[in-house]
Amino acid sequence: MRTKLILISFALLLTVSSAIAQDNSVTGAFSCYQKKISTPQLYSGEWDSPNAPKHKFDVLDYKLNVDIYNCFLSPYPKTFTAYVIVKFRVDTALSSIQLNALNTSLQINSVGMAGASFTHTNNIVTITLDRTYNPNEIAEVRVNYQHLNVADQGLYTSNGFVFTDFPPEGARKVFPCWDRPSDKATWDLTAKVPLNARLGSNGRLNDSLVTGDTIYYHWISRDPIATYLMVMTGKISYNLDIIYWHKISNPNDSIPIRFYFNTGENITAAKQRMIPMTTYYSQRFGEYPFEKAGFATLNNQFTWGGMENQTLISLMPNGWTDALMSHEFAHMWFGDLVTCGTWADVWLNEGFATYCEALWIENNSGYAGYKNSVNSFANTYLSQNPGFPMYNPAWAENTPGINTLYNYAVIYCKGAGVLHMLRYTIGDSLFFAFLNSYATDTTDFKHKTAVTDDFTTKLNQVTGQDLTWFMNQWVKQPNHPVYQNAYSITNIGGGNWKVNFIAKQIQTNTPFHKMPVQVKVAFTSGPDTTIRVMNDVNNQEYEWTFNRQPAASNPVVFDPGNDIVLKSATTVIGIEELSEVPFEFALHQNYPNPFNPVTSIKFDIPKRAFVTLKIYNVLGELAAVPVNEIRNPGKYTLEFDGSNLPSGIYFYEINAGSFTDVKKMALIK
Repeated sequence: MRTKLILISFALLLTVSSAIAQDNSVTGAFSCYQKKISTPQLYSGEWDSPNAPKHKFDVLDYKLNVDIYNCFLSPYPKTFTAYVIVKFRVDTALSSIQLNALNTSLQINSVGMAGASFTHTNNIVTITLDRTYNPNEIAEVRVNYQHLNVADQGLYTSNGFVFTDFPPEGARKVFPCWDRPSDKATWDLTAKVPLNARLGSNGRLNDSLVTGDTIYYHWISRDPIATYLMVMTGKISYNLDIIYWHKISNPNDSIPIRFYFNTGENITAAKQRMIPMTTYYSQRFGEYPFEKAGFATLNNQFTWGGMENQTLISLMPNGWTDALMSHEFAHMWFGDLVTCGTWADVWLNEGFATYCEALWIENNSGYAGYKNSVNSFANTYLSQNPGFPMYNPAWAENTPGINTLYNYAVIYCKGAGVLHMLRYTIGDSLFFAFLNSYATDTTDFKHKTAVTDDFTTKLNQVTGQDLTWFMNQWVKQPNHPVYQNAYSITNIGGGNWKVNFIAKQIQTNTPFHKMPVQVKVAFTSGPDTTIRVMNDVNNQEYEWTFNRQPAASNPVVFDPGNDIVLKSATTVIGIEELSEVPFEFALHQNYPNPFNPVTSIKFDIPKRAFVTLKIYNVLGELAAVPVNEIRNPGKYTLEFDGSNLPSGIYFYEINAGSFTDVKKMALIK
C-alpha cells in the first residue's frame, strides 16, 4: 500500500522577485548618499529639543553680501570679505543672541545695527544686543567678517569654479547663522564676481549690475530655506540654458528651469525630461512650489552625485541621469518645501526622495518597474541593516556621525520600503491623497518643517484611521519581522476542503509587527484565490473553506506580491508540526513498536535536502521506499502501513545530504 504523509505540504514563505536587482551605483538615492557621507565634520546641536524644536529667536531673513571676485582667479584663494544682516523675531526676552560660526573658517571683525559687541569662541559668535528685546519684537544685527583661506569643505574654489556645499551643518563655515534645519529663513544674496562668470543661487535672479570688469549678482528667495539648503554656484564661462514649465493652475504663468553646465556635457535629455517630471510631481504632491527650478553640474571637487539645494540642485560632472535628477528634484517637495524639523527626522527627506525615484519609474514604465525598484531598495536594507531605527530621538539634540545620520540601508532604503508598505496598507487613493495634503498644508507643513510625530498626526487626519501603530513599529523600532507561518489542508468531505493558516513571527530584536497580510491559495482547477486579513497578534489563526481541491504543489503562499517588502522568512510548515524548524537532522524511533500494521516514523530536516527513507527486511532486501524527494526544513511524521509485508524484523534508513541513520522495528501480525 501507499504510505500516507500527515504533513501535507511545504511552501515558500517569501515570494522572490525574479527581477535582477538594480545596481546601487546608478540609483539617485545611492548617489545622493555618497554625497552626504562626504561631509568631514559635524557639530553638536547645542539647543534643539526632540519633536518640538525651540529656540530663543526665529531667524526671518539672511541678507548676505560677499566679494568673491578673486576666488575665481588663479591661484583661486578661499578668502573673501563679506557681511550678513540677520533679521530675527524674539521668542524669549533676550539681550544677546548666539550664531554658529566656525572659528577655523570665519574671522568676525565687527557687529552693527542691533549688535553692540561680540565674542567668538567654540564656533559660536555671541552678539550682545543694544538692549533687551521682548517676545515678538523684530531686530536685525549686522556681522562683518572674513572667510579665511582654508579648505573647510563648505566653500570650494578651483580653476574658475566657486561653489558652496552645506549639508548637514556647513553653512556656519561660510557665514554666521543659526545652522539647524528647524529654523528656515528667506535669503538675499549679493555676490561680486568677474564679468565673465555666471553665478546662481536660491530663488530668483532679482537683478545683475555690471560695473567695468565686475558683475554683481543679486539673488532673492521669497520662500524660507533651511541653512543647509542655501547655495551659491559660479564659474567662469559657465554654460546656461533656460526652459519654462507652465503651471497646471495657470498655463499663462511659467516657472524657469535653469541648467548650468560644463562645456562638453549633453543636457538635451535632461531638458526633455524636466517638463514631464515637474508635471508628474506637481500632480502627485501639489504644484511646484518655488519661483524657479535649477540644476548645476560642478567639477571634480564634487564627485558624489547630487545635493538638493533649494531651487538650484548641485550635480556631479555629467550628472544628468534620470535616477539622480528624479531623486534630487523630488527633494524640492520632501526636504525643501517640507524640511525635517530635526536630524532625528531626516528619513522624511531621504526616504521620500528615494521612494519618489520608484514613483517616477512607475510613471514611465508601469507598476512592475516601480515594484522592481522598491524590491531592490528593500533587498539592500535587508542585506545591510545596521540594526537601528529610522527615527532616533537622540539625534534631535546631538547630530550623529555622517555614516549613521545618512545610513543608506536604513534612512534611504528602509525609508522607501516603509512608504511602499504604507501605500499597500491604506491603498493608492488614500496614500496619494495624503502625500498631496501633507505637502500642500500651508498651516503646518508647506515652507515649514516636520517631525515624525507631526507626520503621523497628519496621516491619521487624512486617512481617518489611527495609523500610529504602523509608524511606531516601522519607523521608531529597529529591524523587521521574521515570519515562520504554518498551514494545513483537510478534506472535510462533500467536495469541500478546509485551509488553516497561522501567521507567526519569530524575531527577537524587534516587537511583533501588525500588518494586513495576503494569502494566496492555488487549486487543481480554476483561478487562484487571494485573501487579505489583518494580522494584529502573533500566532493568529485563520480558517477558510473552499469547494475546490487545493493544488498539490505550493497550495498556500504568504504575501504573494511581496508587498511586506521589509521582512525575512523561512518556509511554511504544516500545522500538525508547529514546533520550530529543527536545528539538526534526526531519525526517531517508530511508535508503536512492535506494530500491526501501521506505525509512525518521525524525522527532522533542518535545511533543504534530498531525502530518502528506505525499509529493509532482516536479509537486507529493500521492502519499500516511502520517501525519495527534496524536502524543505521541518519536522515530518510518516504513517507507514505494513499490511502487504510479512511479520518480522525490519530496518528503516534515512539519507539526507551527508546524514545517515538506521533504526529497527518489528511487525507482528
